[in-house]
Formats: sequence, structure tokens, C-alpha cells
Amino acid sequence: MIPIKNIFYMLSYAFQVLNEQGFKSIQTEKFDNIADLCAAILAKGVSRQLKQGISREYIEHSEQLSALRGRIEITESVKARTMLKRQMVCTYDDFSTNSYLNQIIKTTMELLIRSDIAKSRKKELRKLLVFFGEVDTLDPYMINWSQQYNRNNQMYRMLISICYLVIKGLLQTNSDGSVKLMDFIDEQRMCRLYEKFILEYYKKDGYNNLVLILEDVHKLVHSTKKSTIDFYLGLLKLNDKQLKKLNHLRELAGLPAISRE
Repeated sequence: MIPIKNIFYMLSYAFQVLNEQGFKSIQTEKFDNIADLCAAILAKGVSRQLKQGISREYIEHSEQLSALRGRIEITESVKARTMLKRQMVCTYDDFSTNSYLNQIIKTTMELLIRSDIAKSRKKELRKLLVFFGEVDTLDPYMINWSQQYNRNNQMYRMLISICYLVIKGLLQTNSDGSVKLMDFIDEQRMCRLYEKFILEYYKKDGYNNLVLILEDVHKLVHSTKKSTIDFYLGLLKLNDKQLKKLNHLRELAGLPAISRE
């Protein structure tokens, strides 16, 4: 498994906002697990977003009102016989903090509070949840991760990506409501994160040190299961020089070297 500090290092390349002043203190903190790291990033990011203002969107509401507002629903009013109570069914748009992005963030923070993270981190998240009082929560299994972002909400892009890592790693819930920490980020998602890190790293580097490798070699670089490693070693039949190069790439990925024994 890649060391926790290296995870933050990769994330900071994948999301440039993590290189800004407010997140630098995270680099010096100690974390027991990746969930704790994600909780720290989320807490810092949400705190910054609150200062700038959390996202709002127009949400349509329909209810019986004594004072007319928005569009009057005549048919619905007649069906509900609201005029007997001197009311009408009205549909109106409310500029609300109950946006889908905020719902994802609130759902994630509540999940983290029930997980195995530091008590101080849980306290920090509970304080932030006060500002999400009007925001609904979602079924974490049903979240739509395909959201639109622009130059004005890049912080949200990073926050939602952290939420994705958290929710995909903490979905296993115990019968008492607590959340069991799984392997958190599985091998496939870690590969994707590493690939994004590599892409951003070599963008800065001008691709001068880019190394192209075969897909099977790439899988072997990131493999952690002995059965997978043995399979690809047998398939590729690497010589000593090739194995040395492979182990160098595994070292860069924070993984142990492979031996023939």
C-alpha cells in the first residue's frame, strides 16, 4: 500500500488547489489511515468554501400557501380544495443551499463521523455540519458522480473527488450504524489516482522524463496480490535488468520490490 503521505502528495498534483496556503499544514500532520487524511482535506476545503460561500441553486417547491408566491396551480388547488382554507397551491423557485454538490459533501461528512478517524477530526466535521442544516443527505450507493464544474467551483471539484474516495472506501456499515474501514482505496482506484498524478507531474515536467510501458507491465508495477504478481511474472518472463527497472517503478509507486524467490 502506498504510504499515506504519498497519497496526499499525489492528490496535490491531481488537484492544484491542495497546493494553496490553507492546505499546507496537512503535509506535517500524522494520520492513522487514509480516511483520516481525507477527513482533514475535506474539513479544510469545506471551511474555505464556507468563507467564500457554499453553492446555491434554484430548487422548485410546491405547497399550499395563504400568501401567493410564484406560479398558482389552479388544478391542484381545486383537487385539494385549498380555497376552503383560504389557500392556494403555489409552485416557486427557492435559491437554496440544498444543492446536489452540498448533499454529496454532507453525506460524506456524516459517513466519516461514523468511521475510524481521530476524535478531533470528528469534532471538526460536526462543527461544519451546522452550516449544512438545510441540506439533505443522499443514499451513498445511488450518488451520481457525473457533475458539471467550471473555473468558479474548482474547490468543489476537489471536494467531490475526495468524497468519491471516501464513500467508495467506507460503504461497508456495521449493524450498529458504525462504519467499518475497508481496504479504503482498492487497487483499481489507486491506479487511477496514480495515473492522474503521473499525468499532472509530467505536464509540469514538460514530459521530459516520461516513461512508456506496456499495459501488462503497468499492471505488474501496481499489483499487490501475490497471485497477480506471479501471473504477470510468468507471462512477461523478465530478465534481471528488466526486473530491476520494474522494481524502480514500484519504488516510485510506494510498493515493495518483487523478487524471483
